Amino acid sequence: MESPEKISILYVDDEVNNLNSFKAAFRRDFNVLTVTSGKEGLEVLKSNRVHVIITDQRMPEMTGVDFLIEVLKEYTDPIRILLTGYSDITAVIDAVNKGHIYYYLNKPWDEQQLRIIIKNAYEIFSLREKNRDLLEKLIDANNQLEFLLRQKLIS
Repeated sequence: MESPEKISILYVDDEVNNLNSFKAAFRRDFNVLTVTSGKEGLEVLKSNRVHVIITDQRMPEMTGVDFLIEVLKEYTDPIRILLTGYSDITAVIDAVNKGHIYYYLNKPWDEQQLRIIIKNAYEIFSLREKNRDLLEKLIDANNQLEFLLRQKLIS
């Protein structure tokens, strides 16, 4: 699905080398925002429209799952992906159940695979947005029909 706007990705990782690698690999195709902590990520979300959030699990102060839980309190639209270098089944379960992640991926990532995952995540974002717009139009049309029916019954 081609998007009229560039897909905006927020990547949160406490390892600057990972952020730099990610940005180098994906900045040509996507609008890439990078931060080193969940707290910074929440600040970025306040002033940027973000379609996809990718976060590392193991970070000081706030884990990736904790960050995603905080994100969900105010920003339910971005599609969430958890990335980690560790095999931690508890983190996976928490991410799915509490952080409502779309995808769980191990480091190091495969660039082509991640590119496909990001595009698929954006497609879900876009379809949800279109669905919401269509629902609003349907509600408006229904309200207009009800009004016309009431007018007809009165006259």
